[in-house]
Amino acid sequence: MKVLYHHRIGSKDGQYVHIAEMIHALEQEGAEVVMVGPRAVDQQSFGGESGWVSMLKRRLPQALYELLELGYSVLDYLKLRRAIREHAPDVIYERYNLYFVSGVWAHRRFGLPLLLEVNAPLLDERSRYSGIALPSLARWSERRAWRGADRVYAVTRVLARRIAQEGVEETKLSITPNGIDPDQFASLPSREAAKQHLGLSGRVVLGFTGFVREWHGMDTMLDLMAAHPELNLHLLLVGDGPARAALEAQAEQLGLADRVTFTGVVERDQVPLHVMAFDVALQPAVVPYASPLKLFEYLAAGCAVVAPASENIREILSDGINALLFDPEQPEQRTAAILQLARDEALRTRLGEAAARTIAERGLTWQANARTVLEDAQRLLANPSRAQVGRST
Repeated sequence: MKVLYHHRIGSKDGQYVHIAEMIHALEQEGAEVVMVGPRAVDQQSFGGESGWVSMLKRRLPQALYELLELGYSVLDYLKLRRAIREHAPDVIYERYNLYFVSGVWAHRRFGLPLLLEVNAPLLDERSRYSGIALPSLARWSERRAWRGADRVYAVTRVLARRIAQEGVEETKLSITPNGIDPDQFASLPSREAAKQHLGLSGRVVLGFTGFVREWHGMDTMLDLMAAHPELNLHLLLVGDGPARAALEAQAEQLGLADRVTFTGVVERDQVPLHVMAFDVALQPAVVPYASPLKLFEYLAAGCAVVAPASENIREILSDGINALLFDPEQPEQRTAAILQLARDEALRTRLGEAAARTIAERGLTWQANARTVLEDAQRLLANPSRAQVGRST
């Protein structure tokens, strides 16, 4: 089967990882993949963002920038049309973005099944964090994309319910959480060997991966470490972010500078080795609809995870079974869970072993997601009326 993978991401971050992993998984399942999306992202270093997009966001009035986002769909449709005519794909697989309706146009024009991956309700998200200047137009574009697809893949049940509120039939919705590639973790050294490699032997390592922001609460981890020097804790932050400078200053003030490691941006193939060094893996906060990539890396590495007991997290984790969960409204519960794990190696081992089993038991891999997508595509292609599916607006 030939899959046209369609996206509009502009930064080489978790979104890029998701795309790269899904393409690899689709190819492992025997599909041929043709990519249509911004080319600039491939030339960026990991963690980078398109410079001209950032410049436009800063300098243009917000309403004009949003109109340009929608206008991009016109240019993108022309690229899609060329790619469809040149490569004759069987289906379009698209990563949803706001003001991005060119995939629906191509679906209607060429009669190709459209499979839509939704990772966040971007209208809600942008309205909350940066504001939307043209809310009616934004809502039209979101509904157009969601309702216009033959199949919609949401990363959590929470998100699927949100999509259904916009009139998407439940029969068209599937839940495909983020996942991992088990091969990336198959040949990792033991936890002690990973810690030795990173110069952390003999320490109880608290670990976090990703873009560190203030709301992740890493400052409270430093306070905990200062309050319990007898536990020999070390904080390993794999990534970078706006909270780094303040955390480094706090660590220096508390006399913990040698107990905190900021790796900076790490290449993707080096992340599993770092995660393997975590004794306690931290998922300190999460938006209510997300499926955090880091969570699946923690599970694959057999880490003892501490995470909030929000509904989306409980779709994957069970308190006391494969993680310790805390009430996000009661941060003292998080501290208690971390201290419990730091003091109890046997509990860390038991939870970590169950965490690792969760991947296989639940099929939390990119290849399983790719298999679902291709099976759905085959059913749509076998349906004589498929050209009529998804044409509601």
